[in-house]
Order: sequence, then C-alpha cells, then structure tokens
Amino acid sequence: MTIRYLTLCLVLLMGAVVKAAVASPDKDKGKNLFAGLEHLFTEPRHYVTHFTSRAPSIDGRLEDDVWQQAAWTELFTDIEGDKKPAPTFATRVKMAWDNDYLYIAAELKEPHVWANLTEHDEVVYYDNDFEVFIDPDNDTHQYFEVEVNALNTIFDLFLAKPYRNNSGALIAWNMHGLKSAVQVQGTLNNPADTDKSWAVEMAIPFRSVTVGNHTRVPDEGTLWRINFSRVQWDVEVTDGKYKKRKDENGKPLPEHNWVWSPQGVVNMHLPERWGYLYFSREPAGQQSINFAMPYAEKQKQYLWLVYYRQQAYFGKHGRYSKSLKELGLQHGEVEVAGQKNQLKLEAGTLQFMAAIQGPEGEVWGINENGFVHKIKGLQ
Repeated sequence: MTIRYLTLCLVLLMGAVVKAAVASPDKDKGKNLFAGLEHLFTEPRHYVTHFTSRAPSIDGRLEDDVWQQAAWTELFTDIEGDKKPAPTFATRVKMAWDNDYLYIAAELKEPHVWANLTEHDEVVYYDNDFEVFIDPDNDTHQYFEVEVNALNTIFDLFLAKPYRNNSGALIAWNMHGLKSAVQVQGTLNNPADTDKSWAVEMAIPFRSVTVGNHTRVPDEGTLWRINFSRVQWDVEVTDGKYKKRKDENGKPLPEHNWVWSPQGVVNMHLPERWGYLYFSREPAGQQSINFAMPYAEKQKQYLWLVYYRQQAYFGKHGRYSKSLKELGLQHGEVEVAGQKNQLKLEAGTLQFMAAIQGPEGEVWGINENGFVHKIKGLQ
C-alpha cells in the first residue's frame, strides 16, 4: 500500500483528532487524555524472532526445519482493527534470522489465486499481494516496503519519511540481495478449480535495510518496527478470467486491507502503529522470552498524542500551538506506568518540538515531521 488511501486516511484521522484537540481543557480535566484517539493507541502486536544456524531454502515451500521450529504470528485482522469484520481468508507469518538475513514466511489462504503483473516495480497492489514494512530504527523515518504478488513480482521502495509529512517514495531504490519465492497450493489464474492458498518466502538482507556504510546486524534484544499487509480485491469470473468487481460507476470496488498489527486507520504509512519485532539469539524452542513493552515506548505515546493534536490544531488555525494547555494537556506533568514524567513543548508558526523526560533522565523528542529521537535533557 502506498498513497492510494492517504487522502481518506488524513480526513478520518484529522477528523478524530480535531474533536479531541479542540475540546476545552476544563472539560477534559481528570479524564482520559487519549479520549477520541483510542484507535491510534491500541498496543501493537509483537513477535520474537529467533536466530537460526541453518538458513531456509527460499523456494516458497515452508518445509525447512527452521520453519517447523518458528511460531506463527496471530492471524491477520482488518487494518482498522475491531471496528471492521474479521478477514474472509486467514493470513499468518513466521520469521527467523541469521547474521545476514531476516527470513519471512507467509501463508495466505485463498480459494482463487490470481495475478497479472509481471514487471519489477509495477504497482503490485493492483493485484492481490503481500506487503512487508520495516523501520529498523523505530523513528518513523527512513523505512522500507516490499510487495509481492502470486507471480513473485516485486515492488520495493524506500521512504525518507511518511507521505503525511510531504514525502514521496523512492521507487527506483531496489532491495539488493533480496531473495523471494512463491508457491501456489492450487493452480494460478484458473477459475475452474478451487485453490487452497499461496505461500511467500523472503530473505531480506540486513545490508539492504541499513542506512550508512556499516551493515547493522541485530543482536540479542534489538527491536525493530515491522508490519505486514495483505491487499485483497473482490473478483468475479468473466469469460473464464478473474475480473475485479465494479460499482455502479464502473470503478473497481475498494480493496480489503488485512494486516498483522492493526493500524487503526486505513493507512499503512503510520510507522508508529506497526508491530514490534524482537530479535533473540536463542534458538527457537530453547527458551521462552516474555516480551514487555519498553518504558520508552510508553513515554512516546504522549509524544504522539501531542503530534496528532498539533496536526489537527495546525489544520484549523494555520499554525502550531505553543501551549500544551491548548492541546488539552493541563500541565507538563504526566504519569507513565506509575512514574511522573515531564512534557515540554516549543513551537513556532510552522515548526514544533515536544519532549518527554522520565525519572531516569532520558529524554525523547518528536517534531512536526513525526521524527522521534533522543535529545538532550529538558531545561
């Protein structure tokens, strides 16, 4: 998924944010600070991926020992979460890694497997597809997307920052060294029979998702942000071929968007909503690892609260607010997991920086572009 839903998403997102942002601070006093924005603050899903000493064969068959040991993710849900019905067909993913690659295996149940696009970097989501989104730095900037259809046609792109921040995709970028394969449990493009599913297998090189000269290989406890999406079109059979169903105006019906970790809105390009991928060097099955949301991630929720409300405020007033109170926050003190944290906001007409500092002194900041990073202590 790229920009096709950006306008719709911004309308829905900003509409919800405006209701929360312009509410009277007195009215909000003592109430949930996130009221009206709950769909953007559900806890993302997580997955622990284990180190493997034997790489799987990238053939789409998912029969290697590494895949027998790896656990499946939860079944995919609608991109908006519980607000919409559960997907019609099941989708799930497994992951493993070594010192060179992140390995991904996906199973997509499907009674009618079809695909038409064959050229690299064609807009693959015009077919049914499987999509991977990766932000290794967890800062919502400089992230990667790979899409594949049942013909194993790849659409790969790099984004310096999300579309919402006046950015675009670098489609000419290629994920060098990517290995991928697809296997269909059935027959491709044959409406005369009923298929079972199709499977995707990928090996994503760490070198190709590293910004800089030195490849960043994960280690024990490394945390990425990642999500997966499945685009599914409604089709019918016409003259022995699959055709997208159309509305009364002759336009294809909107596609379904099924994801691993729900976004809350119809837009995959909110990296702060992606799931957490925890890297462990322990072999799969050797030790159970209980993932817990890092404290810093809980702090960042308040930064995103300020960000969403600032964007809504700017949309209404043509400038950013200089006051936390105007954004519905009574004062600069918030409680994160039972501990007091200090919020601070500095803003001009077209820019702002919000920061949060916890009891240990570590400070995280966010700016008008949604860039999240560590900064020096609050003054």
